[in-house]
Parts: sequence; C-alpha cells; structure tokens
Amino acid sequence: MQKLVFFVGVAGTGKTTVARKLSARIPAAFLDRDTIGGRFVEAILELNGLDKRDRDSDYYKKHLRDLEYDTAKDVCIENLAAGQNVFMISPFTAELKNKQWIEEVVEAAGLTMNEVDVKVVVVTLLDMELQKNRIIGRQTERDQWKLDNWGDFEKRIAFVPQINWVIPNSSILVFDNSGELTEEKAEQLFQFVNEKQTTLSV
Repeated sequence: MQKLVFFVGVAGTGKTTVARKLSARIPAAFLDRDTIGGRFVEAILELNGLDKRDRDSDYYKKHLRDLEYDTAKDVCIENLAAGQNVFMISPFTAELKNKQWIEEVVEAAGLTMNEVDVKVVVVTLLDMELQKNRIIGRQTERDQWKLDNWGDFEKRIAFVPQINWVIPNSSILVFDNSGELTEEKAEQLFQFVNEKQTTLSV
C-alpha cells in the first residue's frame, strides 16, 4: 500500500527535519511546499513592491497562498499516480479542515482511500526558546518576519490544526519535537508511519 504522509505544524518545529529522518528508512517523494513554490512566490511579492519574506500579508493570502499549495498538490498527485510514496511538508491548515480535499487528491491520482495509507504527523515544539533558536539557525530570509514579530508568532506554538479528513484517529500523531531527535524518537515515528492503517468504513 502506498503511503501519503503529511508533516504539518508551524515554522521552526522541525517538520522538514522529522520528514528527512524518516525518509532514510521509507523511500518517498519528498515534497516541501516552500521548495516547490518559494522562489516564485518571493519573485511575485517583490514585483508587487512587497516584502518577499512576508507570508502573512493580505496579498499573499489572497493571490499566492492557494497557488503555492495547489502546485504542491499537483506534484503530489503525479507522484502518487506514478506509484510513489509521498511525504508532504507544510502547515496545510486550510486543507486539513476541508473534508473532501484528501479524497480529491487520492482520486485524482487514480486511486482510492483504501489503496493509500494516509498519515498526519503534527510536529509541535513546546520549548519556545528552542524554536526561536531553530528559526534563527536556519537563516532563511522568509523567517525574518516571524523573528521581528515574535510576540505574535509564539502564540501559535502549541497549535494543533483541526483535521476533518475521514481517516482513523490512529493515523494522526501529535509529535513533540523538543530536544534531540533521538533514534528512539525516530523509531516511534517509523512505527507510526510504517504501520498499515485500519480501513475506515464511512
């Protein structure tokens, strides 16, 4: 059974790091939404005289947010259709709320929900100082807005998104990524992702 795994959570929690750790053991197309659309989004923001790092602007949300996510979705569908496991890395907040979204993705790949093992890893980080240091350490320009507005941003840290997809509760894992990502933690993640989900009748 193919695997479609979403690594979601706010910036700095370590979504990409967690996904990379698992990709060493589970072969998969590695689709980070920032990588897929980041350069184009930054160029368009600059062409409109806006801060290329600001993903919280009204302009980004109105004109670019869905474009970026839909492009990542299309790449996901192509890889699923080609028979690949897929790791998707991004917050996906709106998509998780949309009950039909995941079914549309799977169906567009010519598959059914019984043929794809969908998992969601919600990566959180309860240590705020550690999160800030991680954001500083990765030295990406798009994070500067977060650092300049840290008081507002840190309120989101314990955020667990609303997930309305029709998947078993056992297919959702809230993972606290505070501290070192040890082999023991990595094994826990591997067992969660690798375990075949129970088919959910609806």
